[in-house]
Amino acid sequence: MTPVEVTRGAGPVVLGMPHTGTYVPGDIWDRLNDRGRALTDTDWHIHQLYDGLLDDVTVVRATFHRYVVDANRDPQGHSLYPGRNTTGLVPMTDFDGRAIWRTPPDDAEIAARRDAWHAPYHAALEAELARLRDTHGVAVLYDCHSIRSEIPYLFEGTLADFNIGTNDGATCAREIAATAEDVCTAATDYTTTVNGRFKGGWTTRHYGRPTAGLHAIQMELAQATYMRECPPWTYLPARAEAVRAPLGCLLGRLDALARAGQGLSSPALGRHDRGQPS
Repeated sequence: MTPVEVTRGAGPVVLGMPHTGTYVPGDIWDRLNDRGRALTDTDWHIHQLYDGLLDDVTVVRATFHRYVVDANRDPQGHSLYPGRNTTGLVPMTDFDGRAIWRTPPDDAEIAARRDAWHAPYHAALEAELARLRDTHGVAVLYDCHSIRSEIPYLFEGTLADFNIGTNDGATCAREIAATAEDVCTAATDYTTTVNGRFKGGWTTRHYGRPTAGLHAIQMELAQATYMRECPPWTYLPARAEAVRAPLGCLLGRLDALARAGQGLSSPALGRHDRGQPS
């Protein structure tokens, strides 16, 4: 099993998909407990949801499950949300705070998984962003995520439908951040939060370097917008088609901004961020 699948396009937008994979090598599967084997914390159906929304787009998709190693975590294991409940480079619990391992991996095994799975995914992502920046002068990474809308271990209450993360405006030009917020808030059937509980994971923060022509933004969707949030995690076509409309609009506008190549050098710092209370 290759760690990463790449679909190459010529446009300036890259869709990153670090959490849609469900592959778990047999030796790792044997060490998961029954709760871990449920693979509950998958970003279910995200590759299907985004399929066909933007022509000529590049997609970089991890094939492995986040319980093998989380491709959206700092490879050194540092927390992005100090003081909050979260999961690590190799999660020890699921999003409900419950253990997922019969035999947890030690530090040496975690390092080996990072090298075998995490590193190839990011090598591919970095290569595609560099390729498109060389072509267009800029590249935009749109990092695709989804999560259950109610997870008390991670956050209070019910999550907004669209959760936009730019690390408080540091990872992209202000035009990109403003466009994402404008498109999402215009979709009045949905709720939107900017830089709330999810400010952008390691991927967004690592690659988002606006002054170098690399812009990154994370979209964390509430899974209720397109699927059932319980096993067997059913994709709901009618609901999905409804949310695909604003997502397609957003990707199209980001693509147009990047192709125009104007006003995309300064970060979005200073934009009003309507985050959830900490």
